[in-house]
Amino acid sequence: MNDDTIRLVTIGRILRRRWRLLAVLAVVGALFGYGTSVLLLPPKYTAEASVLLPGQWEERELLTQVDIATSSAVADRAAAALDWKGVDGTELQKDVSAKADDGNIIKVSGTADTPERAQRLADQLAQQFVTFATRIAGGSTDPAADTATEALRKQVAETNRRITDLATAADPGQTVESVQARTELEGLRTALQDALKKLEDADPTSAKANMVVMGPAPRPTGAAAPTRTQLIGAGALLFFLLAIVGHLAAARVSRRLRTEPEIAAALGSPFLGAVDVPGERRGQHPESSGSRARLRRLLGTDTRWDTPTPHRSGDEAERRIRYRRVCARLKDQLPSPRRLLVVVPEGDEVARRAAGQLVTEAGGDPLLRLVEVSVDRPIVPDRVTESGVLAVLSAGSWTAGELAGIAGACADGGHEVVGVVVAGTVRTRPKETAERLTDDATLTFAVQGHATGDSA
Repeated sequence: MNDDTIRLVTIGRILRRRWRLLAVLAVVGALFGYGTSVLLLPPKYTAEASVLLPGQWEERELLTQVDIATSSAVADRAAAALDWKGVDGTELQKDVSAKADDGNIIKVSGTADTPERAQRLADQLAQQFVTFATRIAGGSTDPAADTATEALRKQVAETNRRITDLATAADPGQTVESVQARTELEGLRTALQDALKKLEDADPTSAKANMVVMGPAPRPTGAAAPTRTQLIGAGALLFFLLAIVGHLAAARVSRRLRTEPEIAAALGSPFLGAVDVPGERRGQHPESSGSRARLRRLLGTDTRWDTPTPHRSGDEAERRIRYRRVCARLKDQLPSPRRLLVVVPEGDEVARRAAGQLVTEAGGDPLLRLVEVSVDRPIVPDRVTESGVLAVLSAGSWTAGELAGIAGACADGGHEVVGVVVAGTVRTRPKETAERLTDDATLTFAVQGHATGDSA
């Protein structure tokens, strides 16, 4: 897989062979997301209040009002009005937002840890925004302008009073002159009031100062994003994807040898053949009694995922033919007496089973003695009567350095590696015919009987 591109078949293989581990990691990720929602990102609720701005407004003016709604001045006033313990305008400003909507509407939002507090915050922000914006638009920040406006109103009121006095002091009679005088005074009063009204209506700031809060903010019914459910789902998905990426990365950087020529070259010996070992069912491994082994079996990590799917083999007789061919090559290669040390890396269960079957099929010719060697610190027994070493191992399990260490241990013990046998697992047929089984049993008995006769 080092040089292959990542394909869907590889992802599918990970899902099939590591689904238990992936499920456990997804649960761990969900718990991580839950812990994050409790400790780091507790649920938040957002309420929104709408403020209507009557009149004609340009886009830049609406953006200015948005900035005003989220300004520190409005936040400070809202914090003072709410009087929440430990919350000032600076802290409150982090939890407020505003945006301009269609129809000259400014939507002011407040976020808090409960729906009630969020609703109160949004209502108070809208109210303080309207008050502050009205004060700015109405010109109340200019004391001179406010004084002139108030003086004008007083002057109009005084003029109306004088007109009333003149109308009262005029001749109450019904002469043409008195009626005409009173009519002119009333017309003057009406004209004065109309002029003042037109003057107020003509002021562009007065129309824009009449902002209206469009009712209280509705109480939020759900938490704002990211919600606890979203964090739990994101945690599960994150850990699941990290597990997939981790498997792919580990396979990419793996230096385990997978082909027979590479394995033979690492041991410096010719390749004699490949043999098949039926795949075992779960729970049949001899080392499956420990707690660590049970955990690995529970998570599905007791079998490799990056090896190809085992192909379906023939029956037992066809598999034994491969072992006999290896034994025949050893007979042709070794002089008599033919005694060999069969070296199997420790922990390679497939190779150990293949070596045991090879010893059985050899039947004493050549005479094979099985030895398991530690890969970390390989030690091979010294040579006594053996003619060399036969290395049996499975593909995709060991690196070139590990195999070179085994070859060096063989050389230290005075042995020469005369051949390499690579073992691989296969899927057996669910049912073999009774005739085949009977023939195999007879053949095995004949081989054992021949071996017993030779020994005698």
